[in-house]
Amino acid sequence: MTVNTRAPAPGTVDLGDPDTFADHDLDAYWRTLRDTAPVHWNPPADGRGGFWVLSRHDDIMATYRDDVNFTSERGNVLVTLLGGGDAGAGRMLAVTDGHRHHELRKILQRVLSPRVLDEVARAVRVSTRQLIREAVEDGGCDFAGQIAGRIPMTTISNLLGVPEEDRDHLLTQTKTALSTDDEDIGELDSEMARNEILMYFMDLVELRRESPGDDVISMLIGSSVDGVPLSDEDVVLNCYSLIIGGDETSRLTMIDCVHTLAARPEQWRRLKDGEVAIDTAVDEVLRWASPTMHFGRSVVHETELHGVRLRPGEIVTLWHASGNRDERVFDRPGTFDLGRTPNRHMAFGYGPHFCVGSYLAKVEIAELLMALRDFATGIEQTGEARRIRSNFLTGLSALSVRLRPDHSGLKEADG
Repeated sequence: MTVNTRAPAPGTVDLGDPDTFADHDLDAYWRTLRDTAPVHWNPPADGRGGFWVLSRHDDIMATYRDDVNFTSERGNVLVTLLGGGDAGAGRMLAVTDGHRHHELRKILQRVLSPRVLDEVARAVRVSTRQLIREAVEDGGCDFAGQIAGRIPMTTISNLLGVPEEDRDHLLTQTKTALSTDDEDIGELDSEMARNEILMYFMDLVELRRESPGDDVISMLIGSSVDGVPLSDEDVVLNCYSLIIGGDETSRLTMIDCVHTLAARPEQWRRLKDGEVAIDTAVDEVLRWASPTMHFGRSVVHETELHGVRLRPGEIVTLWHASGNRDERVFDRPGTFDLGRTPNRHMAFGYGPHFCVGSYLAKVEIAELLMALRDFATGIEQTGEARRIRSNFLTGLSALSVRLRPDHSGLKEADG
């Protein structure tokens, strides 16, 4: 597929259309918006309503902090906002505000805190190193399917207590729910995939009520807000949010990381030689990938930004894809720099809705980088990288690579 790298005029781009992101490299477009139209109106098109677009880093951060004038409770992604709202509003953490959001967040933080996840992190390390080592020894792999498609899904499934035999099915559904690997799959297919995930967890919640375990679902079943136990629907909706968030962001970031390192041998060498701290490298990998291109809010009270009046009920979209490249915040934002500090990226959002699973995602990416550093001497892309189709997520669905072996690292692991 040929991608147009010229900046299209702001009025000619429909950010609600998934094809926009497949057909254009939008870096120059975002730069134009940041410079000339930081609050831009994306007009109605093809039966979709219009919405506001925020492209500057500081405006996005300010909107994330402002839960007085903006709300998540009508949805937080375009597909649901333009469809009339999110059915999980007020019950699913991501689309709940105020006191209930605070209480739900406390419940989930109990099982997703660094202290509680120590054992999970050790399991991620073992499985990641095994998968990378096998890929090195095999001489090549489809990194997207064989490695990145397994690590996050295995991790979040273990936490939720999803049986091993169901995980491939769930991965297929999550890949279709908010994006697609196939341009023949439409919004109806995505809606069916979202419903399939919800129905799956409804069955699993029923099983856990009869036979509780030590997994997150059992913990949610035993939790309450203000003395009222969470309903089956509450539990199911939050499981849906965890499986989507726990798989998509990490998986797409991992794939982008390997794709980027293969194209930038000087950055690979800095990682391999230990010139950059792993934590610093993880943040740059997240900034660069920005797998979640946007989140959305609805206006509650009339407010003004850059002289533009935002009215109640209007949709406002916050574009990480632009904010993470904002020249006002990042020095040389178009350069992938594993040693970048400071790095105020917004890959996990910001404010009250900062991603509750951010620690786990960082662990997964860090373990990937360390395994690559220890077992490989280089990364070579051996086939065409295929992009997903979405107006919400960005990344690759296929990436064939060869990992050149580091025999000293492999030998040390054997020892």
